[in-house]
Amino acid sequence: MSFSEVGLLALGVYVGILLCVGEIASRSRRNLSPDDHFLGGRELGVFVLFLTLYATAYSGNSLLGYPGKAYRAGFSFVMATGFMMAIIVVFHILVPKLRPAAVQRGYVTPGDFVRDRFGDQPGGPALVRAVGILMALALANFLLAQLKAMGEVASLVTGDLIPYTWGVVGLAAMILFYETRGGMRAVAWTDAAQGILMALGLLTLLAWLLAGSGGMESVTLEVARIRPQAVAVPDAAGCANWFSTIVLLGLASVIYPQAIQRIYAARNGRALSQSFAWMTFMPLLTTLVVTLIGIAAIPRLDLASGAATDGVMPVLLREWAQQGALGEAAAILVFIGALSAIMSTADSCLLSLGSLMVRDLLGQTGESAAQTRMGKLLAAGVLIAIIPLALERDLTLWRLIELKMELLIQCVPTFLLGIHWTRQSASATLAGLVVGTAFAVGLTLLGTAQWGGIHVGVIGLGLNITIVCVLSVLGSQRTVPSTA
Repeated sequence: MSFSEVGLLALGVYVGILLCVGEIASRSRRNLSPDDHFLGGRELGVFVLFLTLYATAYSGNSLLGYPGKAYRAGFSFVMATGFMMAIIVVFHILVPKLRPAAVQRGYVTPGDFVRDRFGDQPGGPALVRAVGILMALALANFLLAQLKAMGEVASLVTGDLIPYTWGVVGLAAMILFYETRGGMRAVAWTDAAQGILMALGLLTLLAWLLAGSGGMESVTLEVARIRPQAVAVPDAAGCANWFSTIVLLGLASVIYPQAIQRIYAARNGRALSQSFAWMTFMPLLTTLVVTLIGIAAIPRLDLASGAATDGVMPVLLREWAQQGALGEAAAILVFIGALSAIMSTADSCLLSLGSLMVRDLLGQTGESAAQTRMGKLLAAGVLIAIIPLALERDLTLWRLIELKMELLIQCVPTFLLGIHWTRQSASATLAGLVVGTAFAVGLTLLGTAQWGGIHVGVIGLGLNITIVCVLSVLGSQRTVPSTA
Protein backbone atom coordinates (compact mmCIF):
# COMPACT_ATOMS: atom_id res chain seq x y z
CA MET A 1 0.00 0.00 0.00
CA SER A 2 1.42 3.38 -1.02
CA PHE A 3 1.87 6.33 1.34
CA SER A 4 -0.99 8.13 -0.41
CA GLU A 5 -3.33 5.20 0.19
CA VAL A 6 -2.23 4.85 3.82
CA GLY A 7 -2.82 8.59 4.27
CA LEU A 8 -6.30 8.24 2.82
CA LEU A 9 -7.10 5.33 5.14
CA ALA A 10 -5.78 7.21 8.20
CA LEU A 11 -7.86 10.22 7.24
CA GLY A 12 -11.00 8.09 6.98
CA VAL A 13 -10.42 6.57 10.43
CA TYR A 14 -9.71 9.97 11.94
CA VAL A 15 -12.85 11.55 10.50
CA GLY A 16 -14.91 8.61 11.75
CA ILE A 17 -13.58 9.17 15.28
CA LEU A 18 -14.46 12.87 15.11
CA LEU A 19 -18.02 12.05 14.09
CA CYS A 20 -18.35 9.64 17.02
CA VAL A 21 -17.04 12.27 19.45
CA GLY A 22 -19.56 14.76 18.09
CA GLU A 23 -22.40 12.31 18.71
CA ILE A 24 -21.22 11.50 22.24
CA ALA A 25 -20.95 15.22 23.02
CA SER A 26 -24.44 15.77 21.65
CA ARG A 27 -25.84 13.18 24.07
CA SER A 28 -23.95 14.77 26.98
CA ARG A 29 -25.52 18.21 26.65
CA ARG A 30 -27.91 19.43 29.32
CA ASN A 31 -30.04 21.64 27.09
CA LEU A 32 -29.93 23.77 23.93
CA SER A 33 -29.20 27.09 25.64
CA PRO A 34 -26.40 29.33 24.26
CA ASP A 35 -24.55 28.87 27.56
CA ASP A 36 -24.53 25.09 27.23
CA HIS A 37 -23.90 24.89 23.46
CA PHE A 38 -21.35 27.67 22.99
CA LEU A 39 -19.52 27.33 26.35
CA GLY A 40 -20.02 23.66 27.22
CA GLY A 41 -21.96 24.58 30.35
CA ARG A 42 -18.86 26.40 31.71
CA GLU A 43 -17.41 23.13 32.96
CA LEU A 44 -14.05 22.71 31.16
CA GLY A 45 -11.42 21.36 33.57
CA VAL A 46 -7.65 21.95 33.57
CA PHE A 47 -6.60 19.20 31.17
CA VAL A 48 -9.27 19.71 28.51
CA LEU A 49 -9.12 23.50 28.83
CA PHE A 50 -5.34 23.53 28.37
CA LEU A 51 -5.45 21.27 25.34
CA THR A 52 -8.31 23.14 23.68
CA LEU A 53 -6.43 26.42 24.21
CA TYR A 54 -3.31 24.82 22.78
CA ALA A 55 -4.97 23.23 19.77
CA THR A 56 -6.85 26.44 18.99
CA ALA A 57 -3.81 28.72 19.34
CA TYR A 58 -1.64 26.54 17.10
CA SER A 59 -3.57 26.01 13.91
CA GLY A 60 -3.14 25.60 10.18
CA ASN A 61 -1.42 28.95 10.31
CA SER A 62 1.16 27.47 12.66
CA LEU A 63 1.68 24.18 10.87
CA LEU A 64 1.60 25.42 7.27
CA GLY A 65 1.90 29.20 7.32
CA TYR A 66 4.75 29.44 9.84
CA PRO A 67 7.04 26.83 8.21
CA GLY A 68 6.31 28.45 4.84
CA LYS A 69 7.23 31.88 6.19
CA ALA A 70 10.39 30.48 7.85
CA TYR A 71 11.32 28.78 4.56
CA ARG A 72 11.06 32.15 2.79
CA ALA A 73 12.60 34.37 5.48
CA GLY A 74 15.16 32.11 7.14
CA PHE A 75 16.42 32.57 10.69
CA SER A 76 14.87 36.03 11.08
CA PHE A 77 11.51 34.34 11.57
CA VAL A 78 12.70 32.99 14.93
CA MET A 79 10.90 36.04 16.36
CA ALA A 80 7.69 34.01 15.91
CA THR A 81 8.46 32.36 19.25
CA GLY A 82 8.57 35.86 20.76
CA PHE A 83 5.13 36.90 19.61
CA MET A 84 3.60 33.66 20.87
CA MET A 85 5.24 34.32 24.26
CA ALA A 86 3.82 37.86 24.17
CA ILE A 87 0.30 36.44 23.86
CA ILE A 88 0.62 34.73 27.25
CA VAL A 89 1.94 37.93 28.85
CA VAL A 90 -0.99 40.00 27.54
CA PHE A 91 -3.49 37.37 28.69
CA HIS A 92 -2.35 38.07 32.24
CA ILE A 93 -3.42 41.69 31.76
CA LEU A 94 -6.90 40.76 30.55
CA VAL A 95 -7.94 37.59 32.36
CA PRO A 96 -7.80 38.58 36.09
CA LYS A 97 -10.58 41.16 35.66
CA LEU A 98 -12.48 39.65 32.74
CA ARG A 99 -12.98 36.19 34.22
CA PRO A 100 -14.76 37.31 37.47
CA ALA A 101 -17.01 39.66 35.51
CA ALA A 102 -17.86 36.87 33.04
CA VAL A 103 -18.88 34.52 35.86
CA GLN A 104 -20.88 37.16 37.71
CA ARG A 105 -22.67 38.56 34.63
CA GLY A 106 -22.97 35.38 32.56
CA TYR A 107 -21.03 36.49 29.47
CA VAL A 108 -21.24 34.20 26.43
CA THR A 109 -19.50 36.28 23.75
CA PRO A 110 -16.89 39.08 23.72
CA GLY A 111 -19.70 41.49 22.89
CA ASP A 112 -21.38 40.72 26.20
CA PHE A 113 -18.46 42.40 27.98
CA VAL A 114 -18.61 45.39 25.63
CA ARG A 115 -22.37 45.67 26.16
CA ASP A 116 -21.98 45.46 29.93
CA ARG A 117 -19.11 47.97 30.04
CA PHE A 118 -20.26 50.55 27.47
CA GLY A 119 -23.83 49.69 26.47
CA ASP A 120 -25.62 52.34 28.56
CA GLN A 121 -23.42 55.19 27.28
CA PRO A 122 -23.93 57.28 24.13
CA GLY A 123 -22.46 55.27 21.26
CA GLY A 124 -22.45 52.06 23.31
CA PRO A 125 -24.80 49.97 21.10
CA ALA A 126 -22.94 51.10 17.98
CA LEU A 127 -19.63 50.10 19.61
CA VAL A 128 -20.98 46.62 20.39
CA ARG A 129 -21.90 46.12 16.74
CA ALA A 130 -18.67 47.63 15.42
CA VAL A 131 -16.59 45.28 17.58
CA GLY A 132 -18.86 42.41 16.52
CA ILE A 133 -18.37 43.21 12.83
CA LEU A 134 -14.57 43.34 13.10
CA MET A 135 -14.48 40.11 15.10
CA ALA A 136 -16.82 38.38 12.64
CA LEU A 137 -14.60 39.44 9.73
CA ALA A 138 -11.49 38.23 11.58
CA LEU A 139 -13.17 34.89 12.34
CA ALA A 140 -14.27 34.52 8.72
CA ASN A 141 -10.68 35.21 7.63
CA PHE A 142 -9.39 32.70 10.17
CA LEU A 143 -11.89 30.11 8.98
CA LEU A 144 -10.85 30.76 5.38
CA ALA A 145 -7.20 30.12 6.28
CA GLN A 146 -8.09 26.81 7.96
CA LEU A 147 -10.13 25.64 4.97
CA LYS A 148 -7.19 26.39 2.67
CA ALA A 149 -4.83 24.56 5.01
CA MET A 150 -7.12 21.51 5.21
CA GLY A 151 -7.28 21.30 1.43
CA GLU A 152 -3.50 21.63 1.08
CA VAL A 153 -2.70 18.93 3.65
CA ALA A 154 -5.32 16.47 2.37
CA SER A 155 -4.23 16.93 -1.25
CA LEU A 156 -0.46 16.79 -0.78
CA VAL A 157 -0.33 13.92 1.70
CA THR A 158 -2.80 11.69 -0.13
CA GLY A 159 -1.05 12.35 -3.44
CA ASP A 160 -4.18 14.05 -4.77
CA LEU A 161 -6.33 10.99 -4.11
CA ILE A 162 -8.29 13.66 -2.27
CA PRO A 163 -8.03 16.74 -4.52
CA TYR A 164 -7.67 20.14 -2.90
CA THR A 165 -11.31 21.01 -3.63
CA TRP A 166 -12.63 17.80 -2.10
CA GLY A 167 -10.43 18.29 0.94
CA VAL A 168 -11.84 21.77 1.53
CA VAL A 169 -15.48 20.83 0.99
CA GLY A 170 -15.47 17.40 2.62
CA LEU A 171 -13.59 18.32 5.78
CA ALA A 172 -15.62 21.52 6.15
CA ALA A 173 -18.76 19.38 6.08
CA MET A 174 -17.34 17.11 8.79
CA ILE A 175 -16.54 20.08 11.04
CA LEU A 176 -20.00 21.53 10.52
CA PHE A 177 -21.59 18.23 11.49
CA TYR A 178 -19.81 17.54 14.77
CA GLU A 179 -19.69 21.20 15.84
CA THR A 180 -23.43 21.56 15.23
CA ARG A 181 -24.22 18.33 17.04
CA GLY A 182 -21.92 18.67 20.05
CA GLY A 183 -21.13 22.38 20.42
CA MET A 184 -18.27 23.40 22.73
CA ARG A 185 -18.06 19.94 24.28
CA ALA A 186 -17.39 18.30 20.92
CA VAL A 187 -14.92 21.03 20.01
CA ALA A 188 -13.04 20.84 23.34
CA TRP A 189 -12.95 17.04 23.46
CA THR A 190 -11.66 16.72 19.90
CA ASP A 191 -9.18 19.53 20.59
CA ALA A 192 -7.74 17.54 23.51
CA ALA A 193 -6.84 14.59 21.29
CA GLN A 194 -5.77 16.88 18.46
CA GLY A 195 -3.39 18.85 20.69
CA ILE A 196 -1.59 15.70 21.83
CA LEU A 197 -1.23 14.43 18.27
CA MET A 198 0.09 17.77 17.08
CA ALA A 199 2.80 18.03 19.74
CA LEU A 200 4.01 14.44 19.20
CA GLY A 201 3.99 14.82 15.44
CA LEU A 202 5.99 18.06 15.38
CA LEU A 203 8.70 16.82 17.73
CA THR A 204 9.04 13.61 15.73
CA LEU A 205 9.34 15.47 12.42
CA LEU A 206 11.98 17.87 13.77
CA ALA A 207 14.01 14.98 15.18
CA TRP A 208 13.99 13.25 11.77
CA LEU A 209 14.97 16.42 9.93
CA LEU A 210 17.90 17.21 12.20
CA ALA A 211 19.09 13.60 12.36
CA GLY A 212 19.08 13.35 8.58
CA SER A 213 20.89 16.67 8.17
CA GLY A 214 23.65 16.18 10.73
CA GLY A 215 22.18 18.44 13.42
CA MET A 216 21.37 22.14 13.65
CA GLU A 217 24.95 23.24 13.05
CA SER A 218 25.10 21.40 9.71
CA VAL A 219 21.69 22.77 8.74
CA THR A 220 22.83 26.32 9.49
CA LEU A 221 26.01 25.97 7.44
CA GLU A 222 24.11 24.50 4.50
CA VAL A 223 21.46 27.23 4.62
CA ALA A 224 24.25 29.85 4.68
CA ARG A 225 25.81 28.28 1.60
CA ILE A 226 22.58 27.97 -0.39
CA ARG A 227 20.86 31.18 0.68
CA PRO A 228 23.15 33.57 2.58
CA GLN A 229 20.40 36.12 3.18
CA ALA A 230 18.54 33.54 5.26
CA VAL A 231 21.20 33.74 7.99
CA ALA A 232 21.90 37.48 7.73
CA VAL A 233 21.38 39.78 10.71
CA PRO A 234 18.18 41.79 10.08
CA ASP A 235 18.60 45.44 9.10
CA ALA A 236 16.77 48.31 10.82
CA ALA A 237 13.60 47.68 8.83
CA GLY A 238 13.77 43.99 9.69
CA CYS A 239 14.13 44.72 13.40
CA ALA A 240 11.23 47.17 13.19
CA ASN A 241 9.18 44.42 11.58
CA TRP A 242 10.10 42.06 14.44
CA PHE A 243 8.77 44.58 16.93
CA SER A 244 5.67 45.27 14.82
CA THR A 245 4.83 41.58 14.42
CA ILE A 246 5.22 40.90 18.15
CA VAL A 247 2.86 43.82 18.90
CA LEU A 248 0.42 42.83 16.15
CA LEU A 249 0.07 39.17 17.05
CA GLY A 250 0.79 39.51 20.76
CA LEU A 251 -2.11 41.93 21.26
CA ALA A 252 -4.61 40.84 18.62
CA SER A 253 -4.41 37.10 19.39
CA VAL A 254 -5.52 37.73 22.97
CA ILE A 255 -8.92 38.96 21.83
CA TYR A 256 -9.67 36.14 19.44
CA PRO A 257 -13.36 35.49 20.16
CA GLN A 258 -12.68 31.77 20.60
CA ALA A 259 -9.90 32.51 23.10
CA ILE A 260 -12.13 34.84 25.13
CA GLN A 261 -14.92 32.27 25.14
CA ARG A 262 -12.56 29.69 26.61
CA ILE A 263 -11.93 32.11 29.47
CA TYR A 264 -15.69 32.09 30.04
CA ALA A 265 -15.95 28.28 29.67
CA ALA A 266 -13.42 27.35 32.38
CA ARG A 267 -14.83 25.39 35.31
CA ASN A 268 -13.20 27.77 37.78
CA GLY A 269 -10.40 30.30 38.14
CA ARG A 270 -7.90 27.67 39.26
CA ALA A 271 -8.45 25.59 36.11
CA LEU A 272 -7.94 28.69 33.98
CA SER A 273 -4.76 29.85 35.74
CA GLN A 274 -3.25 26.36 35.63
CA SER A 275 -4.01 26.05 31.92
CA PHE A 276 -2.32 29.37 31.15
CA ALA A 277 0.68 28.36 33.24
CA TRP A 278 1.13 25.29 31.03
CA MET A 279 0.54 27.38 27.89
CA THR A 280 3.60 29.48 28.79
CA PHE A 281 5.91 26.70 27.59
CA MET A 282 4.05 25.80 24.38
CA PRO A 283 5.75 28.38 22.08
CA LEU A 284 9.03 26.53 22.67
CA LEU A 285 7.37 23.20 21.92
CA THR A 286 5.45 24.37 18.87
CA THR A 287 6.34 27.75 17.34
CA LEU A 288 10.10 27.31 17.68
CA VAL A 289 9.79 23.75 16.34
CA VAL A 290 7.81 24.71 13.21
CA THR A 291 10.21 27.60 12.58
CA LEU A 292 13.18 25.24 12.69
CA ILE A 293 11.31 22.82 10.42
CA GLY A 294 10.87 25.57 7.82
CA ILE A 295 14.55 26.54 8.06
CA ALA A 296 15.74 22.93 7.88
CA ALA A 297 13.68 22.50 4.71
CA ILE A 298 15.68 25.17 2.83
CA PRO A 299 18.53 22.84 1.82
CA ARG A 300 16.15 19.94 1.14
CA LEU A 301 13.42 21.55 -0.97
CA ASP A 302 13.27 23.88 -3.96
CA LEU A 303 9.77 25.37 -3.87
CA ALA A 304 8.40 28.23 -5.91
CA SER A 305 7.84 31.46 -4.00
CA GLY A 306 4.49 32.63 -2.68
CA ALA A 307 1.67 30.26 -1.76
CA ALA A 308 3.63 27.18 -2.89
CA THR A 309 5.81 27.48 0.22
CA ASP A 310 2.78 26.71 2.40
CA GLY A 311 3.33 23.15 1.21
CA VAL A 312 6.68 22.76 3.04
CA MET A 313 5.24 20.52 5.74
CA PRO A 314 3.26 18.12 3.48
CA VAL A 315 6.17 17.82 1.02
CA LEU A 316 8.50 16.90 3.88
CA LEU A 317 6.03 14.27 5.03
CA ARG A 318 6.01 12.62 1.62
CA GLU A 319 9.82 12.61 1.59
CA TRP A 320 9.89 11.12 5.08
CA ALA A 321 7.50 8.36 4.11
CA GLN A 322 10.00 7.12 1.52
CA GLN A 323 12.48 6.20 4.29
CA GLY A 324 10.73 2.89 5.02
CA ALA A 325 7.87 1.55 7.12
CA LEU A 326 8.89 3.41 10.28
CA GLY A 327 9.21 6.69 8.40
CA GLU A 328 5.86 6.13 6.74
CA ALA A 329 4.14 5.48 10.09
CA ALA A 330 5.74 8.57 11.63
CA ALA A 331 4.78 10.71 8.63
CA ILE A 332 1.17 9.56 8.95
CA LEU A 333 1.25 10.53 12.64
CA VAL A 334 2.45 14.03 11.74
CA PHE A 335 -0.12 14.27 8.94
CA ILE A 336 -2.98 13.47 11.29
CA GLY A 337 -1.50 15.80 13.93
CA ALA A 338 -1.28 18.67 11.43
CA LEU A 339 -4.79 18.07 10.16
CA SER A 340 -5.99 17.83 13.77
CA ALA A 341 -4.58 21.25 14.60
CA ILE A 342 -6.16 22.78 11.52
CA MET A 343 -9.58 21.28 12.15
CA SER A 344 -9.50 22.18 15.85
CA THR A 345 -9.08 25.84 14.98
CA ALA A 346 -11.69 25.72 12.24
CA ASP A 347 -14.31 24.22 14.53
CA SER A 348 -13.54 26.82 17.22
CA CYS A 349 -13.93 29.63 14.67
CA LEU A 350 -17.23 28.23 13.48
CA LEU A 351 -18.61 27.86 17.00
CA SER A 352 -17.57 31.40 18.01
CA LEU A 353 -18.86 32.87 14.77
CA GLY A 354 -22.36 31.52 15.33
CA SER A 355 -22.61 32.84 18.89
CA LEU A 356 -21.10 36.20 17.97
CA MET A 357 -23.43 36.80 15.03
CA VAL A 358 -26.61 36.01 16.91
CA ARG A 359 -25.75 37.87 20.11
CA ASP A 360 -23.45 40.73 19.11
CA LEU A 361 -24.67 41.56 15.61
CA LEU A 362 -28.36 40.70 15.90
CA GLY A 363 -28.67 41.58 19.60
CA GLN A 364 -30.38 38.30 20.59
CA THR A 365 -28.96 38.01 24.11
CA GLY A 366 -31.37 35.59 25.77
CA GLU A 367 -30.85 31.95 26.73
CA SER A 368 -33.43 30.25 24.52
CA ALA A 369 -32.86 27.24 22.30
CA ALA A 370 -34.13 29.28 19.34
CA GLN A 371 -31.11 31.57 19.61
CA THR A 372 -28.76 28.59 19.66
CA ARG A 373 -30.38 27.21 16.52
CA MET A 374 -30.10 30.62 14.85
CA GLY A 375 -26.39 30.76 15.70
CA LYS A 376 -25.86 27.34 14.15
CA LEU A 377 -27.64 28.36 10.93
CA LEU A 378 -25.76 31.64 10.62
CA ALA A 379 -22.39 29.94 11.10
CA ALA A 380 -23.29 27.31 8.51
CA GLY A 381 -24.25 30.04 6.05
CA VAL A 382 -20.92 31.82 6.50
CA LEU A 383 -19.01 28.55 6.08
CA ILE A 384 -20.78 27.80 2.82
CA ALA A 385 -20.12 31.34 1.58
CA ILE A 386 -16.40 31.10 2.41
CA ILE A 387 -15.75 27.80 0.65
CA PRO A 388 -15.50 29.35 -2.87
CA LEU A 389 -12.90 31.82 -1.55
CA ALA A 390 -10.90 28.94 -0.05
CA LEU A 391 -10.61 27.37 -3.49
CA GLU A 392 -8.40 30.32 -4.55
CA ARG A 393 -4.84 29.21 -3.77
CA ASP A 394 -2.67 32.24 -4.60
CA LEU A 395 -2.72 34.02 -1.21
CA THR A 396 -0.22 32.78 1.42
CA LEU A 397 -1.47 31.75 4.85
CA TRP A 398 0.95 34.19 6.50
CA ARG A 399 -0.61 37.12 4.65
CA LEU A 400 -4.06 35.95 5.75
CA ILE A 401 -2.76 35.97 9.34
CA GLU A 402 -1.55 39.56 9.00
CA LEU A 403 -4.79 40.76 7.41
CA LYS A 404 -7.03 39.41 10.16
CA MET A 405 -4.74 40.68 12.91
CA GLU A 406 -4.74 44.20 11.47
CA LEU A 407 -8.53 44.22 11.85
CA LEU A 408 -8.67 42.49 15.21
CA ILE A 409 -6.03 44.68 16.84
CA GLN A 410 -8.33 47.69 16.49
CA CYS A 411 -10.58 46.07 19.13
CA VAL A 412 -7.74 45.96 21.68
CA PRO A 413 -8.49 49.36 23.34
CA THR A 414 -12.10 48.26 23.90
CA PHE A 415 -10.94 45.33 26.02
CA LEU A 416 -7.49 46.01 27.46
CA LEU A 417 -8.15 49.67 28.22
CA GLY A 418 -11.86 49.31 28.88
CA ILE A 419 -11.47 46.70 31.58
CA HIS A 420 -8.91 48.76 33.54
CA TRP A 421 -9.78 52.43 32.86
CA THR A 422 -13.14 53.56 34.23
CA ARG A 423 -13.01 56.98 32.51
CA GLN A 424 -12.92 55.48 29.02
CA SER A 425 -16.08 56.40 27.13
CA ALA A 426 -18.03 54.47 24.51
CA SER A 427 -18.09 57.32 21.99
CA ALA A 428 -14.32 57.84 22.24
CA THR A 429 -13.71 54.10 21.89
CA LEU A 430 -15.96 53.92 18.84
CA ALA A 431 -14.23 56.91 17.23
CA GLY A 432 -10.79 55.38 17.81
CA LEU A 433 -11.89 52.04 16.42
CA VAL A 434 -13.36 53.60 13.27
CA VAL A 435 -10.31 55.79 12.57
CA GLY A 436 -7.79 53.00 13.25
CA THR A 437 -9.70 50.53 11.08
CA ALA A 438 -10.19 53.03 8.25
CA PHE A 439 -6.46 53.83 8.28
CA ALA A 440 -5.35 50.19 8.21
CA VAL A 441 -7.92 49.05 5.64
CA GLY A 442 -7.43 52.11 3.45
CA LEU A 443 -3.66 51.67 3.17
CA THR A 444 -4.04 47.93 2.62
CA LEU A 445 -6.43 48.54 -0.27
CA LEU A 446 -3.92 51.02 -1.72
CA GLY A 447 -1.28 48.30 -1.66
CA THR A 448 0.69 49.52 1.39
CA ALA A 449 1.08 46.77 3.99
CA GLN A 450 3.89 48.34 6.05
CA TRP A 451 5.68 51.64 6.66
CA GLY A 452 9.35 51.18 7.49
CA GLY A 453 8.68 47.59 8.56
CA ILE A 454 5.74 48.57 10.81
CA HIS A 455 2.37 47.04 9.91
CA VAL A 456 -0.31 49.57 9.01
CA GLY A 457 -2.57 47.89 11.58
CA VAL A 458 -0.09 48.69 14.35
CA ILE A 459 0.11 52.32 13.21
CA GLY A 460 -3.68 52.35 13.10
CA LEU A 461 -3.73 51.05 16.68
CA GLY A 462 -1.54 53.98 17.73
CA LEU A 463 -4.03 56.42 16.20
CA ASN A 464 -6.87 54.44 17.78
CA ILE A 465 -5.44 54.59 21.32
CA THR A 466 -4.56 58.28 20.99
CA ILE A 467 -8.12 59.18 19.99
CA VAL A 468 -9.63 57.02 22.75
CA CYS A 469 -7.46 58.61 25.44
CA VAL A 470 -7.82 62.23 24.28
CA LEU A 471 -11.59 62.11 23.72
CA SER A 472 -12.23 60.19 26.95
CA VAL A 473 -10.25 62.70 29.01
CA LEU A 474 -11.90 65.69 27.32
CA GLY A 475 -15.32 64.12 27.75
CA SER A 476 -14.80 63.41 31.44
CA GLN A 477 -13.63 66.98 32.03
CA ARG A 478 -16.81 68.33 30.47
CA THR A 479 -18.99 66.15 32.71
CA VAL A 480 -17.29 67.17 36.00
CA PRO A 481 -19.40 69.90 37.68
CA SER A 482 -17.70 73.18 38.47
CA THR A 483 -16.73 73.76 42.14
CA ALA A 484 -16.42 77.55 41.74
